[in-house]
Amino acid sequence: MITVLTGGTGGGKFVWGLAQIVPPEQLTVIVNTGDDLTWWGLHVSPDLDSVLYALAGKLSRERGWGYEDDSFRCLERMQSLGAESWFQLGDLDLATHLRRTQLLSSGNSLTQATAELCRAMNVKQRLLPMTDDPVRTIVSTPEGDLTFQEYFVRERWKPAVVDVKFVGADKATTAPGVLQAIIHSDNVLIAPSNPVTSIGPMLAVPGVRDALRCTTAQVVAVSPIVGGSAVSGPAGEMLKMRGHAVSAAGVAEAYGGLVDVLIADSQDESQRREIEKHETQAAFTNTVMKSEEDKVALAKFALSAVGREVAR
Repeated sequence: MITVLTGGTGGGKFVWGLAQIVPPEQLTVIVNTGDDLTWWGLHVSPDLDSVLYALAGKLSRERGWGYEDDSFRCLERMQSLGAESWFQLGDLDLATHLRRTQLLSSGNSLTQATAELCRAMNVKQRLLPMTDDPVRTIVSTPEGDLTFQEYFVRERWKPAVVDVKFVGADKATTAPGVLQAIIHSDNVLIAPSNPVTSIGPMLAVPGVRDALRCTTAQVVAVSPIVGGSAVSGPAGEMLKMRGHAVSAAGVAEAYGGLVDVLIADSQDESQRREIEKHETQAAFTNTVMKSEEDKVALAKFALSAVGREVAR
């Protein structure tokens, strides 16, 4: 079995690549829920939905988030009625959040609601939220605290970042199956996600770090930093805020000995020694996923890094 820890747009691409070469019954995907928010009274799980849509073949190729070929008439109408509209939900995307909220209101956990959405969208892989409990990523700026979506979407990650907190993580319990998936996997992969705000919330939930340390599987991470900058989003700013270099070596340091192998981009091969100072082996390939072929190639390379033969 292969278990993937993921969040963000890079994570969705990487998981899609894996899904093309790994039988669905052998793939478990654990997803960050620190980005979740309540919007127009609905429970929205952006990272879960990106992976769900990617696995269902419905992730927007144009935007990299949201549902393919979506329209935004409801958003336009809500804006005309005076509702906030900075968080853009498409009409088909909105149906996902309506259904999730309906399931949660009926007493289902987020894990159960996610399983039902997977069933309805014919997604065969096991998709798990990191926890069923509320955990929220809060970004502290000189002007005050922002939820992650306020910082990332509304403010377009322009404010300086003083700190990042995962509110509720210390009291949260991992969702059913999360720790078992990590501990009993043949391979554990960490997607090219922001180490601070996508993977960080998962590591903040009690038990996850210990599971990564205890698993007999090799843990392989893909760096989201290429050539001294993030492929997308604020990963560079977040690493710098935590005191790490904005580099593949900085990513290795951020994971603090939890990772056996770090896959970095070929142009960062000069950092091999710096990466391996953090008790992490280094491997290099193209990590920028511009095409479907790139996604599959990176997934194959990640599996080869743990000596796994591609099943299909």
